[in-house]
Amino acid sequence: MRFIQVFILGIVQGIAEFLPISSSAHLIIFRDIFGIGSFLTGQYEMSFDIALHFGTLLAILVYFFKDFLKMIKDGFTKGVKTTDGKILWYIVVATIPAAIVGVLFEDIVDEFFRRSYVLICIALAVMGIIIYLCDKLSKQTKTFKDMKITDAIIIGCSQVLALIPGFSRSGTTIAASRVLKMKREDAAKFSFFLSAPVVAGAVFIKILKGDMLELITFEPVMFIVGVVVSFVSGLLCIKFLLKYIKTHDYNIFMWYRLGIALLALIVLLFK
Repeated sequence: MRFIQVFILGIVQGIAEFLPISSSAHLIIFRDIFGIGSFLTGQYEMSFDIALHFGTLLAILVYFFKDFLKMIKDGFTKGVKTTDGKILWYIVVATIPAAIVGVLFEDIVDEFFRRSYVLICIALAVMGIIIYLCDKLSKQTKTFKDMKITDAIIIGCSQVLALIPGFSRSGTTIAASRVLKMKREDAAKFSFFLSAPVVAGAVFIKILKGDMLELITFEPVMFIVGVVVSFVSGLLCIKFLLKYIKTHDYNIFMWYRLGIALLALIVLLFK
């Protein structure tokens, strides 16, 4: 039964990490409100979440392997003279705000925001509307080639909001990119690229603290199942979203966010 729940959480992470619906909020809602994975407590809870994020990190690296290889090559040999080289350094710049705030306020986020279920539901609903409006009211005129350093800074600062469960890292960065008139596909790709250093940093910090190693040591099968399932579902979700946004807006994600927030609040009310 435990591994069925781990399997479900892996799928949830793989889907919610890349769709603009907040993976952290979904993991909290499924575990703490719906009771799926409620056996994960204490340090195991956060370590398992990071393990699932590790799976989606692998999905990003595998799916965009050639893109990252080209960006790294051009970034270190040609600097910002090419689009790929420029994007590499823009990713670095955009990562800095969330990295600084995350390190400084990690304890506050873990102790307060992750337990404020009503706040999480409100964030899910409000951000859903914001994402839809930012996308609907913005033109699609800019590609990676047109990006400026100021765009990267603004998108990076928006990512700070994602530290609060419910806002969504992909949601905030995609919304900010669309306000800056980036095309939907390039906005989504830049959001995916940004997830790599952020998730890698979170995994690295957990390893340094020993939390991740404890999970691997005492629950190796659980760790492997979670990583593999989130990896596979993440790959499928990336492919789906990039294809979906070519012909659709973000309307469906707004309605989904409103629905899951309402459902979670109803379950909370009767628990």
